[in-house]
Amino acid sequence: MSRIVVVGAGVVGLTCAVRLLEAGHRVDVLARDLPRETVSGVAAGLWRPARIWPQDRVLAWAGTARAAYADLAASEPDSGVRMLDGTEVVASRAERPWWAPAVPELRETVDVPAGHDGGWSHTAPVVDLRRHLPWLVARIEALGGTVTRLNLQGLPRTGEDGADLVVNCSGIGAKFLAADPGVHPLQGQVVLVEQVGLDRWAYDADGPTYVVPREDDVVVGGTWVEGEWNRSADPEVSRAVLRRALRLVPELAGAQVLAHKVGTAPGRAEVRLERSGDVVHCYGHGGAGVTVSWGCADEVVSLVG
Repeated sequence: MSRIVVVGAGVVGLTCAVRLLEAGHRVDVLARDLPRETVSGVAAGLWRPARIWPQDRVLAWAGTARAAYADLAASEPDSGVRMLDGTEVVASRAERPWWAPAVPELRETVDVPAGHDGGWSHTAPVVDLRRHLPWLVARIEALGGTVTRLNLQGLPRTGEDGADLVVNCSGIGAKFLAADPGVHPLQGQVVLVEQVGLDRWAYDADGPTYVVPREDDVVVGGTWVEGEWNRSADPEVSRAVLRRALRLVPELAGAQVLAHKVGTAPGRAEVRLERSGDVVHCYGHGGAGVTVSWGCADEVVSLVG
């Protein structure tokens, strides 16, 4: 059994901690931002590979995560995971999406809003991060791990008085903690509106535009602004997001706006998931941390050995 420090308390870091604990390691999570303060706390939680590369590795991670979420939806009602039907619309029908092998039941449809030529329907995990992040923390603590707020100036050092290994899941913080100039912010803005009876998600990669129902509200998005660190909501951007969403899901007309949220996801040309000495790096998941979390966590466990 190794003593492992996981840096980062977003969905990827917490999921890695759970899998490492389940594998028998001693695990402590250290993070500047506690789970609900991370970009994961802003995410809509819809399983869908977006702004993440390379495709071959992402496909494997996403398939593993999708199966894990399906198990949680069936067995852990407090996990915040539901399996919901929905449709990704396209302006013109073409070949199947690159992530289709991870969704065996993917089916083509022409039952789409005006302005779209068709779409792809399937059942996807929808993860309410307001519930899922605390559930992950509770799972960590039940397995004997800890989650502690600590503003690190660098990755923890290993050795006699420290950890045997460090797992770096610091997200956007990896730009500094790992001195990685390839990490850059992807600013995303969403609007929370009242739940008006929606039980299906909708997604349009153009925009992107997505409408993701949760039990007591609906997450409407969104934006991807390369290189923008600002986490203040822009009212005009919110209005544009809502206009696009109404074209996608007309049932949202008249829904009361509850809140505006902004987060900065960790963009990178490719996810860095590799071991370098006594550090396992796992960051750069772009807009798909939720989508690949369990798959990446399994690979982290294998790299720890």
